[in-house]
Amino acid sequence: MLQAQNLTRFLPAALRDRADEYLEALSVFLEIRDPRVLAALGPSGLRGLLLKRGKQGVPTRIPATHKAHFDWQYPSDQPEMRLLYTRAKQGQWDSDTSLPWDTSVDPENPEVPLLPREFVDFDNISSLGFRLNPKEEQQFIYSLTTWILSQFLHGEQGALFAAAQVTEAVQFFDGKLYGSTQVMDEGRHVEVFSRYLDEKMNKMYQINDNLFVIIDSLMSDSRWDMKFLGMQIMVEGLALGAFSTMYQQTAEPLLRQLLKQVIQDEARHVHYGVLALREHITKVLSESERREREDWAFEVALLMRNRFMAYEVFEEWFEGRMPRSTWREFVSQTPGMKKFRQVMFSRLVPNLREIGLMSPRIIPKYEQAGLLQYFSGAAADRLTGEQMIRDLDAERGRADARTQAAA
Repeated sequence: MLQAQNLTRFLPAALRDRADEYLEALSVFLEIRDPRVLAALGPSGLRGLLLKRGKQGVPTRIPATHKAHFDWQYPSDQPEMRLLYTRAKQGQWDSDTSLPWDTSVDPENPEVPLLPREFVDFDNISSLGFRLNPKEEQQFIYSLTTWILSQFLHGEQGALFAAAQVTEAVQFFDGKLYGSTQVMDEGRHVEVFSRYLDEKMNKMYQINDNLFVIIDSLMSDSRWDMKFLGMQIMVEGLALGAFSTMYQQTAEPLLRQLLKQVIQDEARHVHYGVLALREHITKVLSESERREREDWAFEVALLMRNRFMAYEVFEEWFEGRMPRSTWREFVSQTPGMKKFRQVMFSRLVPNLREIGLMSPRIIPKYEQAGLLQYFSGAAADRLTGEQMIRDLDAERGRADARTQAAA
């Protein structure tokens, strides 16, 4: 990647940024060594990263092929999952009555910030020659927050459709019962994020290309366990970390309550993925099949890491004024986005370990990517949404106390 950047530095700015975009996408796929993983992700990468199918302004038609698994005996075959199904029924909530939609939201009000000023390293932006006044800083945080929430929304639509497919395809009946509650959950999440963006933010960004690639790949894969792995473990696990970070940092009360409700649903979804895949991956799949899924999970982890580069915000604020590579370095180092990645992968990596996709063969790749530090964390089957909320509130309380003491 670095050598390629050296070759493009003499191009005009617009061409250099376009070349950087394609080279960044190409670098991810050039690292794929398993041809089966390349075959699974390659077509989706072409549609998402090169053809920009998610940004053409029209509905996307993704070919979905999978076998629906019927069991006419209706067995109770997964006791732990049956308990999760009971919890999910008890945890249903009405988005109209559970959230204070009458809350007045001013996205640029510094007294009730969507995200704190220190979420962004504005000194770094100034050092790059882009000094923003206080009003512009608030507008930038508004843009960045809206972008993050927009990706939440797009991811939830993918989760809604994937949950419907998984419910059809999963091969144990208690999993089908639980899956029906997740479809309801995801529909509610699409509703609340869409409503918040429409009514309170008055703005929405298009789907990020990397996120499109992952959703496209999941929807078009015929294997039920790959849908589980991609959506329940990868997308939902990373989303749970991202929701947690924003819940902790926002001061906007409606958004905070919305995220609190969603986090408790999402914790069950990831738990479901761990229960469904743990025995299947470690006892049913062949070693060759397990290795393929292990490689696939690592490549998707890289795509998800790149997802949070917020290039859509770059295009709005700095395209033509700042090199795309400079923006990538800035976003990688800005405090809030570093926190996002830290919490996201602290949720993902332990779940991959728990289901048998962190063998000694793959661990060096995670270490090289800077993701192995999260290996020893608690997996989703040991965390409830309620416990997560308590932990997040306690951590925020300690942070507030330190701030007050310093003042």
